[in-house]
Amino acid sequence: MSSSSPASTEPSGSAPVLSHRQILFIIFGLMAGMFLSALDQTIVGTSMRTIADDLDGMALQAWVTTAYLITSTVSTPIYGKLSDIFGRRPLFIIAISIFLIGSLLAGMSGSMYELAIFRAIQGLGAGGLMALPLTIMGDMLAPRERAKYQGYFLAVFGVSSVIGPLIGGLFAGAPELLFITGWRWVFLINLPIGVIALAIVLRFLHIPHTRHSVRIDWWGAATVVLAVVPLLLVAEQGRIWGWASAGSIACYAIGVAGIVGFILVERAMGDDALIPLKLFKNSTFRVATILGVLVGFGMFGAMMTVPLFLQLVEGATPTESGLLMLPMILGLMISSIASGQIIARTGKYKAFPIVGTFLLLSGFFYFSFATADKPVWWMMGGMLLVGLGLGQLMQTLTIASQNAVEARDIGVATSSSTFFRQIGGTLGTAVIFSVLYTRLPDTIGAAFKDPTLLANAQAAAQNPAVLSDPANKGILDVLSKVQSGGSAGSALDGDTSFLVGANHDLAAPFLTGFADATVTVFWVSFAVVAVAFVLSWFLKAPPLRAKSALQERTDAQAAEEAEDELSLAAQRAAELAGSQLSPDTASNRVVDPSARH
Repeated sequence: MSSSSPASTEPSGSAPVLSHRQILFIIFGLMAGMFLSALDQTIVGTSMRTIADDLDGMALQAWVTTAYLITSTVSTPIYGKLSDIFGRRPLFIIAISIFLIGSLLAGMSGSMYELAIFRAIQGLGAGGLMALPLTIMGDMLAPRERAKYQGYFLAVFGVSSVIGPLIGGLFAGAPELLFITGWRWVFLINLPIGVIALAIVLRFLHIPHTRHSVRIDWWGAATVVLAVVPLLLVAEQGRIWGWASAGSIACYAIGVAGIVGFILVERAMGDDALIPLKLFKNSTFRVATILGVLVGFGMFGAMMTVPLFLQLVEGATPTESGLLMLPMILGLMISSIASGQIIARTGKYKAFPIVGTFLLLSGFFYFSFATADKPVWWMMGGMLLVGLGLGQLMQTLTIASQNAVEARDIGVATSSSTFFRQIGGTLGTAVIFSVLYTRLPDTIGAAFKDPTLLANAQAAAQNPAVLSDPANKGILDVLSKVQSGGSAGSALDGDTSFLVGANHDLAAPFLTGFADATVTVFWVSFAVVAVAFVLSWFLKAPPLRAKSALQERTDAQAAEEAEDELSLAAQRAAELAGSQLSPDTASNRVVDPSARH
């Protein structure tokens, strides 16, 4: 039996009880932590061009994003496993602290190289901020009750998705705030929020934990890095390098070798593995994980492509595109909170993955009819469908994964679910943009062959008022290159600033080409989500457990202690009975007169 020492002063065997007030304060701290990581994913995007201009490193901006993505993804399963071993509280405190240190350093960056390094440090903390809040919720609350609160966590995710671009645009547009360059507040704003979250966690997050003697899976951590990092690199940079380039092929080979090594190591480590392979023997966990990958693909496909469509085709600014995404966020918030309440009351969740994937599928089918002349409100209908679908899927799949495993594995199960969803999202982003930019030359070229679009563009190019407008200079230069034999199809592969404020007739061929290429992307997402919809029918939904993971662990410990006490009592009774029947004891009773009294 493994040695253990309870980390709580509660009487042995008593079920740990947290008051409603304690739970609410803990949830506020967890939501603040998750808000940090969710906000950071959206606030940086709208200010990256300003940052790159100020640090004189436009060509390096992709590495700033890639560095954060790699460290946050790789660290997610590591946090889950370590929290199972050492407890949630210390790991969550470490995650917030690392994230705040990375934020402070990023806000002080003097070059894009420094910013990439400091963003990587931020990512190391963000991996814990994404995985641990839902794990801690699994400790505190039974699955049925948990569903009510997890909807609010998704609401936080939704709110951050809306206000992130707004705040990022505000900071990027301000030359200076409180004597500090405006864009630096994109990172420094994390400090007050993080300090509040850290204070709440230090004060209220006291979850009893029993430390078990286990092996730490160092080789598993090393091989997961070897497997994931090259594949994330090629996913982010493959379009620039070339998918068949020497660098890409090297990443493929190293990644595959890392995956094989990881599987061999995890099989050897058994229950102590970073991601125990036994989890995948459970059909519910296995199907929920695959669904998470597919849903992550669809979710990131929508959340990356739709804002780009709004900015290029509809002419919205990055800040405006964040506001225009509101229907998707509202759909996500409404469906996540409503489904959580239904699950809490009925204890049933089988229907939500099916309905959720159907709505997500319907949203992408709706988007497939998008054209350059569709108004913004028409696009909002598809956004609402996608949001309603995602809200039912994200929390339900997490609850299904947590409910499918033993209490001792809830941390690694939750972090694994988050990890694979991130992998799906990264894969989705890479595939989406690869397809988009592969199709652009053909679709823009075809748009320039449209007689109506071409005639309108030529007429506008001969209009003196259009020629004298400074906003049309960029697009007129591009059209001049096209008329000289250049490729119209490559125009949107790089800088798209020439479309901002340009005459509509001049821009129409480019916008039509981009819209048509985007429709191809929506069909790819539709195909992936269609697989998820079919798979959702095979998700087994065992009844949700009535106890929290914390109660289950405490009850198991109490039962083990009671069994030990019974065994010890039986051993003592046997020893006593043996001593009473021994010859020496019998003779003493005869000789000793006092024994008769």
